[in-house]
Amino acid sequence: MPFKKSTPDFILMIVTFTLLALGLIMVYSASAVWANYKFNDSFFFAKRQLLFAGLGFAAMFLMMNIDYWSWRKWAKPILLICFLLLLVVLIPGVGMERNGSRSWIGVGAFSIQPSEFIKIALISFLAKFLSENQRHITTVKKGLLPSLALVFFAFGLIMLQPDLGTGTVMAGTCVVMLFIAGARISHFVFLGLMGLAGFVALIMSAPYRMARITSFLDPWQDPLNSGFQIIQSLYAIGPGGLFGLGLGQSRQKFFYLPEPQTDFIFAVLSEELGFIGGSFVILLFALLLWRGIKIALGAPDLYGSFLAVGIISMIAIQVMINIGVVTGLMPVTGITLPFLSYGGSSLTIMLMAVGVLLNISRYARI
Repeated sequence: MPFKKSTPDFILMIVTFTLLALGLIMVYSASAVWANYKFNDSFFFAKRQLLFAGLGFAAMFLMMNIDYWSWRKWAKPILLICFLLLLVVLIPGVGMERNGSRSWIGVGAFSIQPSEFIKIALISFLAKFLSENQRHITTVKKGLLPSLALVFFAFGLIMLQPDLGTGTVMAGTCVVMLFIAGARISHFVFLGLMGLAGFVALIMSAPYRMARITSFLDPWQDPLNSGFQIIQSLYAIGPGGLFGLGLGQSRQKFFYLPEPQTDFIFAVLSEELGFIGGSFVILLFALLLWRGIKIALGAPDLYGSFLAVGIISMIAIQVMINIGVVTGLMPVTGITLPFLSYGGSSLTIMLMAVGVLLNISRYARI
């Protein structure tokens, strides 16, 4: 397409690099004790995260230099491959089980999480569908129903693992994209009621999810089991005070907070860097959201706008859920904090997504 190309969004790039650098520091700080105990190498998780960051940075640079509309024609085959991977991960002996979820496929000494890849694949395909069928989005049969059928199918496959957190982020992102595309408010009210009923059914179908809800309401009912994580997380955040205990001085990472380098890394960050450090991270994410919205509004075509909306919504929803869980505002669910938490698939996908966003910014009027 004959769009004028310029330099990528500088603020978005700086914010991403700052979050990534802070994440590498915090992964080492949060994981050093556990890594030394389990692997006799305090840098075990930090070295792997640095490798993932390098791969993610290369992927981001590549995505930043591939014109984003090129992904439009590949949206369908990429999505089909991701669906296939979601099926493969369910095969016993192929899919790796961790903490009760079969969500990983082993590749040598490393593993990939297909549910992370389906998020960006679905965003790209839905952006293509909405840009080509926006005039039908107010209708159920031609607009809303095909979109929701695809989302529900992907959500169902993810729940077979099961992984409610990732499924919620994916579904929430797609709902935001449908809302921005112009779907009727009345349809969203109906969807909201259906979603609430389905969410309640999912919770009731698994005792451990029900335990998470009750522990969210009162973690002290079961302080050594379902309420343990949130209690230890709050024990980390509280003593941090205004300026924190100091980098590397967390007490909760000494085998109190389970695997603090992943879902609860914000708790360790708040303990070591205090309210100031936690607020700085939230400010960085707010800046990233602002730049993403600016890029979406200035994109030269509908596909670019919907693609940017999907990417920035995915990041924002994941941040809100993670920090909400860590601070006790939401029930515990397994969601990483973008750019900061340890995890190869999550970090790589997030940096790839930012790379696509940076490419859109090269053509956007911002």
